[in-house]
Amino acid sequence: MDMTENLRPSGAHPTDQDPASYPYDGSTAYDGAASSYPPPPPYAPTNRRRAKRPVALLAAVALAAAVVGGGTATLVGQLNGGSAQATGSTGTVQGTTVSQSSKGTVSGVAEAVSPAIVEIGAASSAGESTGSGVVITEDGEIVTNNHVISGAQQIEVTLSTGKTYTADVVGTDPDKDLALIKLRGASGLKTAALGDSSQVKVGDQVVAIGSPEGLTGTVTSGIISALDRDVTVAEDDSGSSGQGQGQGQGGGSGQWPFEFGGQQFNGDTGEKTTTYKALQTDASLNPGNSGGALINMDGEIIGINSAMYAPSSSAAGTGSSAGSVGLGFAIPVNTLKADLDALRAGDGS
Repeated sequence: MDMTENLRPSGAHPTDQDPASYPYDGSTAYDGAASSYPPPPPYAPTNRRRAKRPVALLAAVALAAAVVGGGTATLVGQLNGGSAQATGSTGTVQGTTVSQSSKGTVSGVAEAVSPAIVEIGAASSAGESTGSGVVITEDGEIVTNNHVISGAQQIEVTLSTGKTYTADVVGTDPDKDLALIKLRGASGLKTAALGDSSQVKVGDQVVAIGSPEGLTGTVTSGIISALDRDVTVAEDDSGSSGQGQGQGQGGGSGQWPFEFGGQQFNGDTGEKTTTYKALQTDASLNPGNSGGALINMDGEIIGINSAMYAPSSSAAGTGSSAGSVGLGFAIPVNTLKADLDALRAGDGS
């Protein structure tokens, strides 16, 4: 058996010495091996070269860590909606007021948009009603539903801060159930960004903010259930058995009556009605949400909440109603944007 190949494979014991520098005359055997087997070196093999391997390994690990770290930073940046380098300067999503860290969350949308949503109290000869509105200019232009302020002799608006203003009607469009009011003496208000309802898709997550049952700043969430629903409502609150949207407006269900799919909900819409294309949502809407905002997850207004259905409770005749069953409608914001100049000019008022 040739021990040379089995016991000393090439490169198994590297040293700093040249084996040729140790002459051998073949007179001495090594551990019983053949005389042709060379003797061991006069001293143990050095470990200096082996010591370099862990150093090189550590360097490689450090390099790998740097690469992984950089990749992680890039991934985090992508998840935050941009590069890692671009997320620290402004901290906002382009065109919205939702912070980058809260983008896509209900809490982020609520925090950003709630200051631009107001409660509207309208007093008329029939009583008082409560609705909601969306601030669109710093000096107090507010969009709401026509049926919220129709026939009102006095309008009082409460901001999210609790501060109240008196408002005047600028223009109304009963055919689209839209109205524009203006606060007296307001300035520096938080405003909402108007989005693009043509980009809305079924299944998109949405947030609704308003004052249901007079509970200012209530936030609910859901999805877009359908597009282009034909919704029919009364052009004003006179003659409809529902008698308006708000609380305390006597005799009705407290719901704004509307027609959808050949059926009437929340009472009789009366003889004078209008039909518009609406976004359908399952976000919970209740009396007082009318005129409030339906918002996408970038914090942009995509609709003005206008009609909702809640079946009567088992307590018949009490005037109370059960909660939302996920059948709500909003006027697309593009309808509002197309009508805004006419509303500002006072057309239809």
